[in-house]
Amino acid sequence: MIHQSLANLASAGCSYAFYFEPTGGTSFFQANQERFPSASLIKVPILLAWLRLEQAGEVNRNELCDLDAEQQVRGAGFSWLLRARRLPYQDVLLMMIALSDNLCTNLIIRRAGLSRLNQVFHETLGLPGAELQRKLMDFEARSRGLDNWITAQDCISLFKLIGALAPAEHAWVESLLGACQDSLFFLRDIPADTLVDERAFYHKTGALPGVLHDWGYNNRGRIFLLTQNVTDYHAAYRAFGELGQNLI
Repeated sequence: MIHQSLANLASAGCSYAFYFEPTGGTSFFQANQERFPSASLIKVPILLAWLRLEQAGEVNRNELCDLDAEQQVRGAGFSWLLRARRLPYQDVLLMMIALSDNLCTNLIIRRAGLSRLNQVFHETLGLPGAELQRKLMDFEARSRGLDNWITAQDCISLFKLIGALAPAEHAWVESLLGACQDSLFFLRDIPADTLVDERAFYHKTGALPGVLHDWGYNNRGRIFLLTQNVTDYHAAYRAFGELGQNLI
């Protein structure tokens, strides 16, 4: 099933990287591209970088965030609609991951600093291919060729980084990833409420025109599919649904 799904992606002209490591088993990795526009997957390195900055005393998730401190971008999420305009950064981080809220992400980038986040990605987290070049929904910057990037090897490293967290931090990160509301990718063909309790899927998705990603893990294993140059969305979504069967 895996080989056929990936062959179908390739025949549709899609660039991809697929990884699956069954719990207690041997990992499988196949790709025809290594570096991808990160879309919203960059939010996972941002979350882990926030933790490292918090350990260094540079940020605090209990600090209040002014939701009006950034341009009120829309897209995913709904923080721009909230009546309350001051929230703890912990709630802002929750919306960044669970709802992929773009305004919340930009507020985190503003608080931590874009260059500082990149420094943590590369020097502390060991994610050499993860790179923030612009804020979310910054179409002017994107028109100048600036984008956010991640590699397949970075995505493998994210599993290890989360696995190495202290128990309290690990539980907090999983509470955010487990609240992700997107079921369009690996979860699309899995019956509702199948992945609950011990089978919960901790994941983050990302999407841009021609770019579809899902990255995550549960008690069955670690998995991600990164795609670019998607023109046949039906074929791409079908591949996500087929590969997602490894989670049950």
